[in-house]
Amino acid sequence: MNAATTSLSNRKGNIVIHLFFVLLSVAIIAPFLLIVSVSLTDEKALAEHGYSFIPARFSVLAYEFILQSPGVLLRAYGNTIFITIAGTLLSLLLTSMIAYVISRRDYKWRVQLTVYIFFTMLFSGGLVPFYILMTQYLHLKDSLWAIILPGMLSPFYVLIMKGFMGKIPYELIESTKVDGASEWRIFFMMILPLSTPALTTLGLFIAFNYWNEWFNALLFIDNDKLVPLQLLLVRIMNTLDFLRNNSQYIQSLGLDMSQLPGESMRMALVILVAGPMMFIFPFFQKYFVQGMTVGSLKG
Repeated sequence: MNAATTSLSNRKGNIVIHLFFVLLSVAIIAPFLLIVSVSLTDEKALAEHGYSFIPARFSVLAYEFILQSPGVLLRAYGNTIFITIAGTLLSLLLTSMIAYVISRRDYKWRVQLTVYIFFTMLFSGGLVPFYILMTQYLHLKDSLWAIILPGMLSPFYVLIMKGFMGKIPYELIESTKVDGASEWRIFFMMILPLSTPALTTLGLFIAFNYWNEWFNALLFIDNDKLVPLQLLLVRIMNTLDFLRNNSQYIQSLGLDMSQLPGESMRMALVILVAGPMMFIFPFFQKYFVQGMTVGSLKG
């Protein structure tokens, strides 16, 4: 009787848990489906019926408007892909090297260096000194490195990686040194392969940060050929707002605003900008979950 009661209680608990995750999944997926639907809806139908999961009148005019000049979009994609790949690889290299140094128990200044890294996580120099440093001293105005360089090293990610590498047995490093391996060989041939889950997890976070970066591009990029995808999105949004808020001026120029798919084009841009990263994420999901689990147990 007690076993039957326990089994029934477990089934009810499982149903509640499954129902919770089903509702959570619907809450996550529904907004994305709504964005896709709006991007494929006729602009006049949006004005008449509002947003809907099923397009009142199907239209691909928003995508036709955006893809009228594919060169601009492809160039922005190329800039963003270069920024994301170069920035992620360099950031992982620097983060893992510093984390490995301060995780070694035989390094004399590891406590002081860890405190210094933690201090930089709490305080920064401010926006104006940062701008002066990048433009007046490093001369990175109108350079993609102005977007890559500021995100290459995050103190928070260094401390996470330190916690992971600190759990690698020091005896393993000592035995490798006894066999004659150099420090560089130990780091690249043993430490990095053992840190694959943490590297993959942090790499995914860093890649998302670089992919979504637009503020530094807004500060430092004026050259149209160097505009990344997110800044292009911001400029298109601002242009749409200007056209919508100055309709009388636009009409005086003889332009027909009714032919411009405003809301549907916003949603189409969201699909084009966020789409690639949404397809990439599932391929790294296994390492991502493993890295988060290991970090929570050992960190």
